[in-house]
Amino acid sequence: MFLQRIGNKGIRLGTLFDRAAARHPANPVILDHDLDVAPERGRRMTLTEVADLVDDLASRLWAAGVRPGERVVVHKTNGFDITLLACSTARIGAVPVLLSPKLDGATVCELVRRVDRPYLVTDQDKLDHHLPAEIFGLARQVLLASGSHDEAVTLASLAGSARVEPVTMPPDHPTLVTHTSGTTGTPKLAVHTGRTFQARYRPQGTVASLVGRSEPVAIHVSFVHSRMFTAMPITILQGHPMIILRDDDPEVVAEVFRQAPPGLIEAHPNTFLRWEVLVDDPRRPLANVKYFSSTFDAIHPRTVHLMLKASRRESPQFVQMYGQSEVGPIAGRTYSKKRGADADGRCVGSPFPGMTGVRVVSRDGKRPTKSNPGYIEVRSDGRIVTYLGEHQRWEKQADGEWWRMGDLGYRTKWGCLHLLDREVDEIEGIDSTLEIEDTLFARIPELVEVIIVPDEDGRPLPVVCTRDDKPLDLAAWKSAVAGLPAMAEPVQWKLDDLPQTATTKIKRLELARLLKAERTDA
Repeated sequence: MFLQRIGNKGIRLGTLFDRAAARHPANPVILDHDLDVAPERGRRMTLTEVADLVDDLASRLWAAGVRPGERVVVHKTNGFDITLLACSTARIGAVPVLLSPKLDGATVCELVRRVDRPYLVTDQDKLDHHLPAEIFGLARQVLLASGSHDEAVTLASLAGSARVEPVTMPPDHPTLVTHTSGTTGTPKLAVHTGRTFQARYRPQGTVASLVGRSEPVAIHVSFVHSRMFTAMPITILQGHPMIILRDDDPEVVAEVFRQAPPGLIEAHPNTFLRWEVLVDDPRRPLANVKYFSSTFDAIHPRTVHLMLKASRRESPQFVQMYGQSEVGPIAGRTYSKKRGADADGRCVGSPFPGMTGVRVVSRDGKRPTKSNPGYIEVRSDGRIVTYLGEHQRWEKQADGEWWRMGDLGYRTKWGCLHLLDREVDEIEGIDSTLEIEDTLFARIPELVEVIIVPDEDGRPLPVVCTRDDKPLDLAAWKSAVAGLPAMAEPVQWKLDDLPQTATTKIKRLELARLLKAERTDA
């Protein structure tokens, strides 16, 4: 789209921190954890110090033999150094391929095989406890961010390597490979270029620009997700102090925010859900937040209401963006205390003028409506250029400049896009499982998760999780489901037992499979 193309020179991840440090050299980067690659750096650095660390790590990768155009898979224990290693890899013209720490060893091997003999940056813990021995045969060389192994080279052993000049690759060259959520099977490897990433910057940058530069921006986003590589540049280039959270534990977060109150928070929907308990925390960790922002998945109206309630700022806003790893943000809307998410909670907003487009394609020749939703298709210059090793799968979702999202919905006469379900999650007789889940959350405060999946007979089966794993109040449940479509009796699970993606989305198909297996064995 034309506004995404004006002045688009590519995101230039390799020199990102250099450019930010040139503008705001003393601005802080605050962490809630130590970096495996540089624990001596501590949990508070200036942008100048982070830029130096990225340069240092780039020199070590170069000393290990990594050269422009080659691929470097990063799959290590969770931490912000995953993101920094990606920037360091890009700094020498190589292509970082980021794999979530949550992926199992077999899936990692399959994805590394697809990348075709890359360098692999991992750590001793992953090699000792998670990755099969065959990983050494799939990688050109294994490098360790921490620990040691007889068949691997430690990055620590390469400390002090001569610094190398940054390598600038063309803006249409691959600059980063991330993977999809894997909610429907083995993740796909999404190939981004410098230009496609920069195209995603503008829709999201407008939100951060509303917050004063002196106010910190807190980010709790998967370090391997494409969203990190737009949220982070926006924050540091605009001059905001940056808080990076690895842990979403409310107690940890409350203490971090007490010491450095953020003006804007970017996080996963399920993270905000977990932070509902902070509303009544006497430290008031969310009191200074002017903007809450979430891009990854549908967010429940109850959570939006509680986040806004926790803020003591004048007219706080909750910004919800609709998008996907493959295309970036597509549509957005805001909620306020006066107009909360309980008003049209399934509405995910409107496309960004001059930047993104949305259409809903009929499945049966009739106009898409709530009871007869269509396929949601979008267009944006932020779209990936291929799935690595699976270009045919990419072509199946691409229709010229349009991209099939895999979601079902409709648009109102005012142009608002309503998201009802994923195509693969549709249940016969149910207009929207997401809408029912929103209703149940609103009616039962004790719920911390509810997922509706089909049982072995195709009936909607609610899987519920409660705060502190307390037994579900069946009387409250019976009252809550009054007026809703008929469903099977609820099944209660512990939240940690639900299969999750890197961005804490629930793998619904996997959950349905586990439930079926559990009932078969019973």
